[in-house]
Amino acid sequence: MTERAYDFDLFVIGGGSGGVRAARIAAQAGAKVGLAEEYRMGGTCVIRGCVPKKFMVYTSKYGKEIRHSAGYGWSVGDVSYDHAKFAAGMRAEVDRLSAIYDRNLKSAGAEVFNDRAEFEDAHTLRLTGSGQTVTAGKILIATGGRPWRPSPEELPGVEHTITSNEVFEMETLPERMVIAGGGYIAVEFAHVFAGLGVEVCLVYRGETVLRGFDEDVRLAVHEGLKEAGVRVITKTVFTRIEMTDDGLCVKLENGHEVKADVVMMAVGRQANTDGLGCEKAGVRLGARGEVAVDDWSRTGAANIFAVGDVTDRVNLTPVAIREGHAFADTEFGGKPWKMDHTDIPTAVFSQPEVGTVGISESQARREHGEIDIYKTKFRPMKNMLNGDQTRTFMKLVVRASDQRVLGVHVVGDDAAEMIQMAGIAVKMGATKDDFDRTCAVHPSAAEELVTMRTKWLPEVV
Repeated sequence: MTERAYDFDLFVIGGGSGGVRAARIAAQAGAKVGLAEEYRMGGTCVIRGCVPKKFMVYTSKYGKEIRHSAGYGWSVGDVSYDHAKFAAGMRAEVDRLSAIYDRNLKSAGAEVFNDRAEFEDAHTLRLTGSGQTVTAGKILIATGGRPWRPSPEELPGVEHTITSNEVFEMETLPERMVIAGGGYIAVEFAHVFAGLGVEVCLVYRGETVLRGFDEDVRLAVHEGLKEAGVRVITKTVFTRIEMTDDGLCVKLENGHEVKADVVMMAVGRQANTDGLGCEKAGVRLGARGEVAVDDWSRTGAANIFAVGDVTDRVNLTPVAIREGHAFADTEFGGKPWKMDHTDIPTAVFSQPEVGTVGISESQARREHGEIDIYKTKFRPMKNMLNGDQTRTFMKLVVRASDQRVLGVHVVGDDAAEMIQMAGIAVKMGATKDDFDRTCAVHPSAAEELVTMRTKWLPEVV
C-alpha cells in the first residue's frame, strides 16, 4: 500500500449540512476523511436554524387552528400552552438529529474531531482544543455563518438583545417583543411569537419586508404580518436600547420608542471565518469575510475548497448539501459536476407561508423584455367555514417570446409543498402551455397554478 503524504486525503472544517455531506460522500468513495466541529454536529440548520424554527412555526399555528376548528363543528374547552414543555420536546428532537449526523458520518468511515480547526498553512490544521496538528491533501471549509449584530459603538445597548441563536433557548415567553429586520428570519419569528400570544413589533429600515422577492409577494407578506397582529414600523432603525424599570426601551431614528421584554436582532448574517487563519493558507476572503470561490467551490489555494453559507452564494441548507456533494463527487468520486445556482426553490415560513422559484416580475422585465403575468388571489376552500379571511396569492411570470415560465410565486398555506413540485417544472424549462395542459387536482389550492388563463394587465389610471 502506498504511504499517504498527508494524514488525511480530505479534512473538513465544520459539521453542518454541507460539510457532513461532502465528508460522507468522499469517505464512501474511499478517501481517508477527517472532520472537525467545534460545537455540535448538524450546524445551523439542525441546531439553531431550519429544524427548530420549523417546530416553532408548527407550535405557533396550533392555537389558530384550534380556534378555527369551531367552524367545522369542534367544541374545545380550556386551551393552554406550555412553552417549556414544547421547548424540551424540540431540543430532544434536535439532539436526536445531531446524533444521527455524527453516527452516519462515522459509519461512512470518517474520523470526527470535536474540536476547532484553524489553518497553519495550506495543508496543515491545528486543533485548538487538543493542540493536535493534522495534515490533509485537500481541505474543505464548511464553517457556515452566524447572526450579525452591530457593535455597542454602533448601537448602544445592543448587549441587551438576542439573535436567532438564543431564541431557541427561551424557557418562557415574553409579553412584548421587538424584532429588528425584514428578511426571512425576522418575518418568520414575528409570526411565530404573535401566534403564541406575544405582543410583537417589527422594525424595518425598508418600506416593505423581504427585499429581493417579487413585489407582489412582498406586499402580501407585509399585509399578512399586520393581519396577524404584528405592529410593523418601517423606514427607521434602532438608535439605542436602554434597560428601564419597565423592561427594555428601544429608541428609533424617527424619534419614537418601543417598550419590550425581549429585543431580537435579525438584521443579517456573516460568514464564520474569524480566526480561521485563511490568510496563512492563501485563501482570499470577500468584503464581509466570506470565502471567495469559483463555480466549482475552489478557493485561490489549489487544494482548498469551500461550500455553504461561508461562501455567501445562496445561503440555504439544500444548496450547501448539493455543493458539498458536487465537491466530493468531483474531487474523489470521479463524477465531476457543479451546483447550478439558478432556479432554486425556496420558502419563507411566514403565516401564510411563501414558496417561490425562478425570478421576480421586475427582474424578468429587466432581463427578458416583454413578459406575460398571470395572477390569482382567492380565499381557500378550507377557510370558507372557519371564519379565517386569509387569502392565497399565486403568480406566474412568463416570457412572452416563447412562453417559458420564468417564475412561480405562491403565498398561502402549503406554499412550500407546492413550490417544490413547481420547481421541477421551472428547472426543466416548462412553458405556460405545459402548465395549461396539466390536469388539475380538485379540490385543491394548487390546482390554480394550472388553471390561470387570463393575462394580468396593469390598471390604466
